[in-house]
Amino acid sequence: MLQTQDQLKSVKEASRYMVNIDNKTSAKILNAFADALEANIDIILEANAKDLSRMDVENPNYDRLKLTTERIKGIASDTRNVSKLHFFPGRKMESRILPNGLELRKVRVPLGVVGVIYEARPNVTVDVASLCIRSGNAVVLKGGKDAHDSNVTLVKIMHDALKSLNVPTDVIQLLDPSHEAADELMAAIDYVDVLIPRGSQRLIKAVREQAKVPVIETGAGVVHTYFDVDGDLDIATRVVDNAKTRRVSVCNALDCLIIHKDRLKDLATLSKPLGEKGVEIFADERSFAALKSSYPANLLHVAEQSDFGREFLSMKMAIRTVDNLEGALDHIYKYSLKHSESIVTDNAATAARFENEVDAACVYVNAPTSFTDGAQFGLGAEIGISTQKLHARGPMALKELTSYKWLIRGNGQIRE
Repeated sequence: MLQTQDQLKSVKEASRYMVNIDNKTSAKILNAFADALEANIDIILEANAKDLSRMDVENPNYDRLKLTTERIKGIASDTRNVSKLHFFPGRKMESRILPNGLELRKVRVPLGVVGVIYEARPNVTVDVASLCIRSGNAVVLKGGKDAHDSNVTLVKIMHDALKSLNVPTDVIQLLDPSHEAADELMAAIDYVDVLIPRGSQRLIKAVREQAKVPVIETGAGVVHTYFDVDGDLDIATRVVDNAKTRRVSVCNALDCLIIHKDRLKDLATLSKPLGEKGVEIFADERSFAALKSSYPANLLHVAEQSDFGREFLSMKMAIRTVDNLEGALDHIYKYSLKHSESIVTDNAATAARFENEVDAACVYVNAPTSFTDGAQFGLGAEIGISTQKLHARGPMALKELTSYKWLIRGNGQIRE
């Protein structure tokens, strides 16, 4: 097996091939990936079973790690969808002719080599590789040890597909899951153009603080939904249930319901679907009192301060009672990680103020945060949800994996 430095050098060299890739070729590669995934479902599941056998089923990452036949088919479908999306490299963004006759064009170009550090989510291996190939980038994958057997198998399947099309396999490199490999990747300023961490707050913080390669932060989110005094109860019930229970291990899952004090009388109705599904609630004193006689006693607890600002990634959530919109905005300002936030209200002025004042990548009105997803936004499979403001924000897909350069043509002009 190649050493990490050799892998980094080889992927940098392979990125020169990717500069010349065109729409038709990249689409052909992605369709070959999808076909190969579906043809090797049993092999993938066998590898994934080895990974799952090493993880406690109660671990919040267990669901993220788990692959099923349907999930693999879904990954293949997403890959095909990406192959049909807009091809950005080489696209003209703007152009002009200067008074001296110089012709200027601003065109999109790949970032080059994209490095991704992620944890127990083998679907990320294919999603990231597909998006990078479609956007003309080479990619270095650094998955976690929990998903290593799955990742090795998935990359081998993609490498075999690349070989069948005479494309250099070095355009996709999977590093060893060790901390040493991560350290080398974070320091690889000569080989990697941008580094994207996907995973827990702890992972993202570590990469941000240690990396010498430019970083785009994605992933972690402490997600809130505010049920306003003017909110519709039926909408709130459906929004909260979907945001919390659709898939608890993802970064857009609801962590804290914020409720106006005048709607506490409706909390029993709103929370009924949560209790039926086994959601454990950590409620402040006022919401605890409102739920005490209706919510399953074994699932209801008085919240501690540490329960607010907590990304649960499980069938757990917090509830905070506020006196007004200002209280909700203050709570979100204090605890949000700027990922996804939602309000349920029929008051247009309140909705507009929430949209304007909440500082997050995705802000919802009368809809669940579960929609924060590249595919749901019509972007295809995403590389992550950027929670920062430079270069990209929100779901990062093909366009966000490109930069631009200026092309200037002259006829012997000189600057005075």
